Amino acid sequence: MNNNIKNEINDLKKEKNAIILAHNYQPKEVQEIADFLGDSLELCIKASQLDDKDIIIFCGVDFMGETAFILNPDKKIIIPDLDADCPMAHMTTGEEVKVAKKKHPDAAVCLYVNSLADAKQYADTLCTSSNVVKVIESLDEDEILFGPDNNLGEYVSSKTFKKIIPITDEGYCYVHKKFTVQDIETKRKEHPDVEVICHPECDKVVQDKCDKVMSTGGMINYILDSDKNDFVLGTEIDIASRINLLNPDKNIIPLRDDAICDSMKIITLEKIRDSLKNEEPLIKLPDEIAKKSLKAVNHMLDASKN
Repeated sequence: MNNNIKNEINDLKKEKNAIILAHNYQPKEVQEIADFLGDSLELCIKASQLDDKDIIIFCGVDFMGETAFILNPDKKIIIPDLDADCPMAHMTTGEEVKVAKKKHPDAAVCLYVNSLADAKQYADTLCTSSNVVKVIESLDEDEILFGPDNNLGEYVSSKTFKKIIPITDEGYCYVHKKFTVQDIETKRKEHPDVEVICHPECDKVVQDKCDKVMSTGGMINYILDSDKNDFVLGTEIDIASRINLLNPDKNIIPLRDDAICDSMKIITLEKIRDSLKNEEPLIKLPDEIAKKSLKAVNHMLDASKN
């Protein structure tokens, strides 16, 4: 059955001049059909390089589709299911950014790319977990308003002399919030010689107990380059699918088996096929918001090159 749907998808891609982008947290079968896989930064860079395509099928969540639209307002940007949203992206609104800017008029605004365009339009730049230090250091200002993820903000504050000011009191990823120090202690007893690596969206007490703290892209590169085969990872469980597509000999042990992003899992092969057939549901943003947000997206992309 899956092979039939995959063949349909591949035929439709050619017919429609489409490309499928998918995040590292997508289910295995979606990763296998994608033309390009990556973390938020890698997907953003790829979305900026698609002049030869008419349709972008984005297998991810809402803010990712919006960012692709900001970079490609003349293309059809499709998320196979509009219910695929990132709860954290909704935790910092445009109004909250405006209020914070009034309180701190001399501060620059750096938003995690995991935010909606409603907030992005008021940002000076964006960042991902893989480039956050580089982006923050690229700003002239000494004070940086940051959101939505306060764990990532605390992480970067330990890597820079700049003052990081949270825009809101609470912004977090519910998946990475699940990890505890007890989880790490349990896994170390079960696998005493295995490195434990977590994502900077985890709580600081969890980060402090891990051997390394990395973005998903950083984890993948580190593991593929390592002579070791076994790793405990504190991030969404389908990172293992991505790594095993690249090297099936690597043994990825989830720090928690229930570290699942529900929104990432609602995209299916059937939905991808139907979205290609019908060329919907489309991601659309008002022109003004898209244009204002583009400045922050471009600053992040430029800073990431240096």
